[in-house]
Amino acid sequence: MGRTFSELDDELTGFLAEQRLFFVASAPSGDGGHVNVSPKGYDTFRVLDPRTVAYLDLTGSGVETVAHLRDNGRITLMFCAFAGPPRIVRLQGRGEPVFPGDPRFDALASLFPPLPGVRSVIRVALERIATSCGYAVPLMAHEGERDTLSKWAERKGPEGLSRYRLEKNTKSIDGLPGLPPPPGDAGSSTPGAPSGAGDVHGS
Repeated sequence: MGRTFSELDDELTGFLAEQRLFFVASAPSGDGGHVNVSPKGYDTFRVLDPRTVAYLDLTGSGVETVAHLRDNGRITLMFCAFAGPPRIVRLQGRGEPVFPGDPRFDALASLFPPLPGVRSVIRVALERIATSCGYAVPLMAHEGERDTLSKWAERKGPEGLSRYRLEKNTKSIDGLPGLPPPPGDAGSSTPGAPSGAGDVHGS
């Protein structure tokens, strides 16, 4: 059954590294606003130390997680075993978006493959590490990664992505500040992402 841990040990770290998909949840402060849950794919999660993790934040049509972290820092990451013994791992803590230009960004980004469209690295200081049974999580086979988001970002190119982020990523759906506009970015709009682009990593 469920257990809590003071830190990530080698066994938990190995389990997290094996998962092809994880989920991120966050919410704005106060009684109003929208709770957000986002799926994350690709090779975008890393354990930095037993009490700190990070994931790569890719450009998409939403910016809810970044906005919520800038507001209050609260975040939960959830990993489910879709193969092998049933298990759910929840990592709860305080997150911070580290943007390009931050002195820490290059070192953090170098831990991940060079995926197109990176807009930040989310660094999370863990406050609670817990497992639960996952008995009702279905068994599913991994067929492969979708390349839709990467191809979309490559077609946009750096300037197109910058314009897209200015159009789509500066505020959350509740009006909270999202990405800070980089100096010199143009504010002109660009055509929207293809249907579904940003559903993974975009919030």
